[in-house]
Amino acid sequence: MKELLLKELELIVRTSSNLIEKISPNHLDYRPRENMRSLHEVMLHLVSVPSTDLLILKEKPEEDIRELEASLSKEHDPAQWTGFMKEGLLEVRRYMESLEDEDFLHKETKAFYLDHGTAQAKWLIEIVTHAQHHRAQLFNYMKEQGYDINMFDLY
Repeated sequence: MKELLLKELELIVRTSSNLIEKISPNHLDYRPRENMRSLHEVMLHLVSVPSTDLLILKEKPEEDIRELEASLSKEHDPAQWTGFMKEGLLEVRRYMESLEDEDFLHKETKAFYLDHGTAQAKWLIEIVTHAQHHRAQLFNYMKEQGYDINMFDLY
């Protein structure tokens, strides 16, 4: 199960990186509605998911997560953005592979925003679904801006 989830996260990172490389700087400010994130904000959040979610599951304080997100927002190069996401994937993989099966299935850690612990296996599922959600959001924003992308860009 662990390896299947990590492979899925690898797919999400690869396909997200391919989408990000297609984004024109002219579209970064696109926002579907006033109360929604811009394309740039969605993309930055997506590339931060592996690293920030790993910090959260390792019980790091909220300030550490905000600091990491702030450092990423200073980058303006798509290669830096995708490189950050790929490095986050490698960190998640190293952490998850370091866990014995018993710890993967039963060791619980508590996020700063929760009042209960969550098993490491559930955390990996959360990282995968979180990244998938924001990749889909990015895909939709790009479709709305007329990019020539389709479902095959997600596989």
